[in-house]
Amino acid sequence: MTVRIGVIGTGAIGRDHARRINQVLAGAKIAALSDVNLEGARAVQAAVAPDAEIFATGEALIASDKVDAVLVTSWGASHEQYVLAALAAGKPCFCEKPLATTADGAKRIVDAEIALGRRLVQVGFMRRYDAGYRMLKQVVDSEIGRPLMVHAAHRNPTVPEQYVTPMAIHDTLIHEIDVFRWLLDDDYVSAQVVFPRTSAHSHAKLRDPQIVLLETAKGIRIDVEVFVNCRYGYDIQCQVVGEEGLASLPEPMSIVMRKEAKLQNAILTDWKDRFIASYDVELQDFLDAAARGTATGPTSWDGYVAAISSDACVAAQEAPGTIVPISLPARPALYD
Repeated sequence: MTVRIGVIGTGAIGRDHARRINQVLAGAKIAALSDVNLEGARAVQAAVAPDAEIFATGEALIASDKVDAVLVTSWGASHEQYVLAALAAGKPCFCEKPLATTADGAKRIVDAEIALGRRLVQVGFMRRYDAGYRMLKQVVDSEIGRPLMVHAAHRNPTVPEQYVTPMAIHDTLIHEIDVFRWLLDDDYVSAQVVFPRTSAHSHAKLRDPQIVLLETAKGIRIDVEVFVNCRYGYDIQCQVVGEEGLASLPEPMSIVMRKEAKLQNAILTDWKDRFIASYDVELQDFLDAAARGTATGPTSWDGYVAAISSDACVAAQEAPGTIVPISLPARPALYD
């Protein structure tokens, strides 16, 4: 069976997903495209999906009998409406993060999926599919004893002028918020944010860097440095300290050179290069599940918990040093 995919949102990530589905992955083809900028959809059609039909709206694409499953890669504020429409149509849906821009919106998606009685949504938390994180999880689960602490960093070389303080949570830390829950099999109970000296490369609406302190239900303490103007490259670090040892996320593969009296290796500068292989694995997982009429991987519940947790982190930003509690409802049986 070839799964016919409709892509809503043909910006950078939508275009790249359309390319990998038509040119790299197996079992699916791009059958439909939609974007508020129809010229953008036509450009993706011409470049990677010449057989795809263009729809004026995402809702029309979802309703089409030419579409078996949906990719939502539009701007974040539109995700909720399209995911809910896909659920109403009974079609598997892959949604890039965020699942919704508010916790209430994510909860509406969870409720709709529970009412349907089966999983149809996969959220685009791609780090769970990264080979390095999977190696780290295997060691954390079996080699270093009970985890006690996590030390981590998320560093970008630079960000646009419109990037402001809360985006360090909703756009940047959101990946750590999800992957740590998966890595530790745990949930958060509190968040705290502290701000060190501000970088001269920041601006009036962005406090950068910042340190986020998280506590889990099992008592694990996590500190994450978020530094989005570090200048030197895109750098993701994670070290888990256990009772019997510690384990660190592998560095991306690179050549080590000895040249001009220096020992050196290149550092990536683009997040797409750092996690490019994980996107392939993630999307193939979705396509395989969609062929069975279901979804796998990160769930709507994961998207909802991430929204609750990130809202608490933003509240902690607004009151530096204050410990903000994180309270989660019981996880529904559908997501066990």
